Amino acid sequence: MSRRIVVTGTDTEIGKTVFSAGLADQLHACYWKPIQSGLEGETDSQIVARLGGLSDDRILPERYRLKTPVSPHQSAAMDGISIDIATLDVPDTGSRPLVIEGAGGLMVPLNPSTLYIDVFARWRLPVVLCARTALGTINHSLLSIEALRHRGIELLGIAFIGEGNPESERAICGMGRVPRLGRLPRLSPLTPGTLREAFAACFKPGDFGV
Repeated sequence: MSRRIVVTGTDTEIGKTVFSAGLADQLHACYWKPIQSGLEGETDSQIVARLGGLSDDRILPERYRLKTPVSPHQSAAMDGISIDIATLDVPDTGSRPLVIEGAGGLMVPLNPSTLYIDVFARWRLPVVLCARTALGTINHSLLSIEALRHRGIELLGIAFIGEGNPESERAICGMGRVPRLGRLPRLSPLTPGTLREAFAACFKPGDFGV
């Protein structure tokens, strides 16, 4: 079976989708966002397709498309539905790798009894943890690492996003005993070309097992 990698984060709005676009492009992978909350403007799948240069056949359809950009459990309730975890089995992409992007952080609720991290534990797939480099990242990152390890989820490493912060990055990787995969700077302009160049300079495909 092809390599399958989960991309999650220490918080929301830290750049997971941009990172996922760069990773899917670098690994020549398919992309899957199981649950999309918020349908106004570009969805995460559309952003990944645009920034990663992925063809339509490499973007797998979401299982849940929820109208309001809030926590999935709340957005689903507002749409009059409940997210059924049994429907979130990972799709088969044949020989092509698959990048799966979660929503927000690890403890995001999907329904009244299930967190996203519970689904990750069920999948038993390796995880890349995206962390911002700004103030507060040490606490958020170490808590996320502890939560993943408590559930026996394989952590490939940390991908930092933002301006360089060597002291915080060293503290997280050292205290968390986790590999540093690289750091994706904020890109201006953010285009498919600048993202591809930055990813090639900052990340190695072999570190993701591909």
